[in-house]
Amino acid sequence: RFGAEFPGSQHVKFVGLDTATDWQVWNYARQNDFAIMSKDSDFHHLSFLHGAPPKTIWLRTGNASVASLLLLIAGNLEHIAKFLSAGSEALLIISRPDHA
Repeated sequence: RFGAEFPGSQHVKFVGLDTATDWQVWNYARQNDFAIMSKDSDFHHLSFLHGAPPKTIWLRTGNASVASLLLLIAGNLEHIAKFLSAGSEALLIISRPDHA
């Protein structure tokens, strides 16, 4: 949905990883120069243990609709782009204001 802002972005299901383990997704992202954006705290833990690459964006939202996730991402596009282009930072946490 944000292909214009982040060209080349892929969803795991479009690269055959929809049933993959977190570690398989992590390795795919690292080997193919992708960042990972997920609500799954497991990627936060992998980022903490292994650093970057890949860079990880953790959407810390709890239960949230797709519409609210899209709004959260859209409201943070500049912040996300800056993080992705920054040096060695491994993790960006984005929270809903009511889920800090």
